[in-house]
Parts: sequence; structure tokens; C-alpha cells
Amino acid sequence: MPQIGQLQEKSLHAALKALYARPGDLLETKVGGYIIDVVRDDTLIEIQTRQFSALKTKLAHLLETHRVRLVHPIAQVRWVVRVNEDGEIVSRRKSPRRGTVDLLFRELIRFPELIAHPNFSIEIVFTHEEEIWHNDGRGSWRRKRWSIADRRLLSVVEQIAFETPDDFRALLPESLPKPFTTADLAAARGCSRNLAQKMVFCLRQMHVIEIVGKRGNTLIYEM
Repeated sequence: MPQIGQLQEKSLHAALKALYARPGDLLETKVGGYIIDVVRDDTLIEIQTRQFSALKTKLAHLLETHRVRLVHPIAQVRWVVRVNEDGEIVSRRKSPRRGTVDLLFRELIRFPELIAHPNFSIEIVFTHEEEIWHNDGRGSWRRKRWSIADRRLLSVVEQIAFETPDDFRALLPESLPKPFTTADLAAARGCSRNLAQKMVFCLRQMHVIEIVGKRGNTLIYEM
């Protein structure tokens, strides 16, 4: 499986790599047969903008001998920039969607158990970004066949690190009933039921919450 490297690097990935690199770090260096974005002594920094599924085997191997920090950007504010065939900007609009930490669970569902590994941590980078759309006819029907060609970093708003399962307890609102269901969690966090289900799955795998009963066909959880 191809690794992220300079030949397929997008603007957002390159900008975050530059943000995290310090003097003396090694960039795009092979460790254990894998290309690593930033190598700092025995710590490896991997920047993954999407598709955590591609990382599971890689992380399992590297965590045996190194500390690994996975950096994942989430756009709090996104501007959609449409570019025509000649490279000219035809429109720029602000997306109504605002990214939250809950979106992490769409990807973390691939390996939530790794949070308990002493060598593993995740850092969320909240950003303002531009998303570049090209009218090439090959994109999603939802975008009327416009393709997402690139993501550009405008600014970094905040960085939040998750180093242990306990760090995720703060994501359970104080207003959450005890015990609670996924519907309760979705209402308390203001997210979709589907996303709340992913969050619950991850927290169960981390042993932050557990099943304590059922209400009809609905599972009930407690910390």
C-alpha cells in the first residue's frame, strides 16, 4: 500500500508537516520499512488528514519500538473554492458545516484500542481551511461531479492531545443522563445518532464506558 510522501502530498499535509517540524528533525524518513512524516529521536509524528484504515498495520508495527503521535486536522471553518478548467477561481463560499472533535470518531473507529498503548497518542488540529474544487466531471454526484483537488491550511485555531483513555472522558457532557443511551449522547453533544454510535463503540473499546443493561432493544451505558 502506498505511503504518504512527497509525490502524492497535498497542501494541507505539507503545511502541517512544516508546522510540526523542529530544527534537527528528520522529514520523510524511512523507519521500519515505512516513510514517516517527522522523526524526532524515538518519537514518530504521522500526519493523517483522512482514512485511518490505511494506518492500522503500520501503527501496530511501529508502536513496538517507537512512540507515535498521530496528527489529524479537523476544519472548524472551511471555505469552498471552485476553480475552472483554466485554473481560474469562479467562486468562494463559506461552508455552513463546522467541524468538531466528534468527527475524530469517524476515523478512530478503525483502531480505538490503540489509545491504551503507552506509546500512542492522537493530536487534533482545529483549522481554518480552503477546499479546492475542480470541475473535471469525476467528482461525487453530491458535488455535481466537481472533484476535491486539494485542501489548503489558512490558520491553526487549537490543538488538543489525547494520550490516554481517560482524556476522552471529558467528551462525555455533565448533562448526560446516568446511565445513558446513544440517543442521549447525540442530544447532549449535538451530533447525529450515527456519530454517537461510533463514539460509544470507541469508548467501549477504550474501557471508558460499559454496557449496563437494555431498555427494550436499546443498550444502556455507564462510565
